[in-house]
This record gives sequence, structure tokens and C-alpha cells, in this order.
Amino acid sequence: MAKRDYYEVLGVERTASDEAIKKAYRKLAVKFHPDKNPGDKSAEEKFKEIGEAYEALSDPQQRAAYDQYGHAAFGSRARAGRGGGFHDPFEIFREVFSGSSIFEEFFGGRHDPSQPQRGDDLRYDLEIALEEAALGCDKKISVTKSVRCETCEGSGMEQGSKARTCQTCGGHGVVLMSRGFISLRQTCPHCKGSGQILEKPCKKCHGDGRHEDHSETKLRIPPGVDTGSRLRSSGNGEAGFRGGPAGDLYVVLHVKPHEFFQREGDDLLCEAPISFVQAALGADIEVPTLDQKVMIKIPAGTQPGAAFRVKGKGVKNLQGYGHGDLHVRIQVEVPLRLSPEQKAKLREFAALNNEDANSADKGIFEKAKKLFR
Repeated sequence: MAKRDYYEVLGVERTASDEAIKKAYRKLAVKFHPDKNPGDKSAEEKFKEIGEAYEALSDPQQRAAYDQYGHAAFGSRARAGRGGGFHDPFEIFREVFSGSSIFEEFFGGRHDPSQPQRGDDLRYDLEIALEEAALGCDKKISVTKSVRCETCEGSGMEQGSKARTCQTCGGHGVVLMSRGFISLRQTCPHCKGSGQILEKPCKKCHGDGRHEDHSETKLRIPPGVDTGSRLRSSGNGEAGFRGGPAGDLYVVLHVKPHEFFQREGDDLLCEAPISFVQAALGADIEVPTLDQKVMIKIPAGTQPGAAFRVKGKGVKNLQGYGHGDLHVRIQVEVPLRLSPEQKAKLREFAALNNEDANSADKGIFEKAKKLFR
């Protein structure tokens, strides 16, 4: 079977730089390494193939020869100076990743664990009423978190004591563990990742510089927030390690459904029931808003489903662009029980309008006939 083009094997252009070729090899070598694909013969063959391709293209002289003569450049005469044949792909793998672990190569360098470190951020989910979201309010929340140790003032040590560099990891907080030809970083078992050994750890926090406790935080909720709004309380997250700054507290809001109002953006929607008489003759009705009551004029002949807008009685815009509106949809209530006198009056009313009890049904049938023409 003919060998594939080395540039195709590594997935790079023929004009690729040396660094691009090395980067492509690193990515493929990790992906197809036999340790990550146990028992997969196909992955093992691909691992050897990319090792062969990288060995040829990583050397400037060999790459120039390959660009000119192709695979024929690596016959016995062309490779005589290097002993003939390709090197072990595992050897290339070790050379490319020498001096650092795979995880260091892909996820960044080291940090000094003995230095103060910032505490973690916290999330708190808070449920509030629609009125609180629309008008704003003050809340007090209680969070269980790591707080700075008052006894040692966050240092983790008793007063007058010192810390020395961990001899096991040399102050790095990690040690390299060999797994065959791969070196992996692991947390130092002696200093537990801190890089230091405390002569006299604080008895209250056991050398951590912080301990778990309940903490209350006052929170100001601005008017106009909605479900999903996130508020940040700076410095109210987890306490820092070894005296480092605290993280932040992020409060995610959830607005409870309201029994009367619905919210659409900055607008509020509600339904107002009125009687048949009010709809026919017109009336002034009282409608509640989130903070007061307002009067709405219902004109005579108002139909069911009619909507009226009360300007500026919605929710305050969070960005300060005024208020939304209140939209009131009218529902005409039909009485369930009528006295004989009331029924007589309604029949009299129907007669005055040349109507009978089936007039509405006749209207429906007339409309239905049009559908079948």
C-alpha cells in the first residue's frame, strides 16, 4: 500500500511553518497514543504514521529532500547518515513533550502555590415576588462559605511561626509522576499543593487560613430586574487562600408568577371582569397596579376582549428608559343564576331588539353557510 503524503498525514499545508508542524504533531500524537486507545490497532498504526511524518518534516534537510523527491528521498542511501529507517515514534513523542507534561503543554504554565490566592466565586439563587422585581427592594441572604480565619488573620500559621519550602516538590505544589514514557503532574502529597510546610499551623483553621461559617449579606435589588438577572456582590464569595482576596458572590434572580399580572418585557398585562350592564352602558372601573389603584373609563358598547392601556404603569426599565405600560383586557361576565324577574327583563330587552333566544345560533349558521358555497 502506497504511503500517504506526510503533509496530509499531519493535516498541514506544504508551506506550514516548523511551529505549525510541531503543533499539529502534538495534537495528533495525544489523540492516537496507544495509552488512550488500548487495543485499537488502527490508532496504533496512525500513531506510528504521524511519528514517521513528523520525523521527516521536523528536520530542515530531510524536509527539503522530501519536498524535492517525495518518499524516494528516504531510501537506504538518503538515510545512511542516520542509520537507515525511521526512529521509534515513542522516542519522538518523548522528545516533543520533554521538560513538561502534556497537561502543561495544553493548559498553561505553572503558578506559585505559596502565594496568596483569590477565593472562588459563589452563586446564590434567590426567588423574589413580581412587586419586588418591579419596584426594587432590599434583601438579606445567608450563605455558608469559607471565611477568613480571625485567629491567624488568614496566614494559616500561629503567630511567631514560619513556613519553609516543601522539599518534596521544591515549592511548586506538584510532583511529576512517571507513567511509562509520560510524566504527569500530581498534587504534592507532602504539602497538599501549597508548596510550603508550616511549622505551627493555626489550630482553628488547621493551616488553611480560612474556615467554614455562615455569613449574611445585604443585597440591594434595583427596580426592573427579571428572571435570569444576575447581581454581583463584590468580595462576598469564598475567602482567599493564605490571605488572598475573596471571590465574588453572584445572585441569580427568579421572579415568582403573579396571581393577577403577567409580565412581557417592561409591560404588565391583566384581565378585568365587568358586568354585561357595564359593558353595554359604560362605566368607570377601578384596576389595581403594582403600587396603587387607577380608574379606567369603559365606554358604552365595550366588547369582550377589548384592551385598554394605562401608560407608565408597567415595570421600570432596568436601563433607566422610563416605565412600561399596563394593558387591561376586558372580560364580560355572564351571570350564572337569574331570578324570574331578571329573566323577564332580558326577554323584554331581546324583544325590543327583535331578537329571540336562538338569534345568536342563526348568526352562526348564516356564517357557516358561506363556508360551503
